[in-house]
Amino acid sequence: VTSSHRALQTLAGSCLRWRLSKVPVATSAGAMSTEADGTIQPIAGTNSTAASTASEFYTCTPILPHFGAEIRGFSLDGEGPLPDDIVQKIKDDMVTYRVLVFKGQGCLSGARQVQISQQLGVVESTFYKHPKSPHPDIFRVSNDETEGCINVGTTGWHIDGTFQEMPFKYQTMHFHSVCEGGETWFVPLKEFYELQDEKTRMHWDRLWMVTGRGALAHPLVWKHPSRGDTSLMFHCGPPFCVAWAVDDGKGNVNSMLRPREIQKQLTERLDEAIDKIGIKMNWEQGDFAINDNLGNCHYAPPGTQSRRQKAGLRILHRTTVAGEVVPTKADGRASFFVE
Repeated sequence: VTSSHRALQTLAGSCLRWRLSKVPVATSAGAMSTEADGTIQPIAGTNSTAASTASEFYTCTPILPHFGAEIRGFSLDGEGPLPDDIVQKIKDDMVTYRVLVFKGQGCLSGARQVQISQQLGVVESTFYKHPKSPHPDIFRVSNDETEGCINVGTTGWHIDGTFQEMPFKYQTMHFHSVCEGGETWFVPLKEFYELQDEKTRMHWDRLWMVTGRGALAHPLVWKHPSRGDTSLMFHCGPPFCVAWAVDDGKGNVNSMLRPREIQKQLTERLDEAIDKIGIKMNWEQGDFAINDNLGNCHYAPPGTQSRRQKAGLRILHRTTVAGEVVPTKADGRASFFVE
């Protein structure tokens, strides 16, 4: 625990004890950053070249110049695990693009999706198991409660797993059936932060989201563990945030804000940003996506819950890959618990 961690000693004038978590050291190969002109460039000091033997197996087509990619003509199905060089290429491409969509995958089995997820990291399942889920680690989501869990991701813009010390690293999202209007909206957080004026950025840099479970507090602004650029950590859904702690810029938390004040500001600005820098992903049956949960926020708009009889059946199979780092600011201060 650093001296800057120990400086977090007061909260709204109360004498509280903070239990700080040790921060794992994150390293990455192939880290990239997005320049002001929209081009993707290697981050200094990293290896930007994916495994040469894997490059022939699939090609990424950017969705936007700075964010997202599609892969066509490559099947993820099979009996055994994906080759190591393909897994490494996927990880490298995730650092670059932050969302990969493998098109035309049909309906992979739950076991296959979990196997692929396990090659990306440790699968961590914290959700309700729907009776029609094909595997204990598959979160089955739908617009029909008899087919899957409903109203998932609809409470507001968010990063998954903010209730955990180490929020999820990736999600995989496999669409067995799609409905009209059943998009997922993604906004890249580096670019979103850079859209803000200096006054807003300075204010956000001092905020800590106090979550609704165990009084865990995450820095709103922090450093992405793989890319090395700025990211954010928040959930705009009412149940997921109980307060925002405000520090004085010197490591002391000296006031609190009501949750809705900052959630409303984030929501309004993300609603504006989606059409400037984000993607409204219009899914097709068979899409298999991998999302960088720490580099993007996402939202399920109302169309995801349109009545099946009118819009068609939506079935999403999701897995979550465990996080590996505690969110940490550029100055070394990390998420903590309020006791």
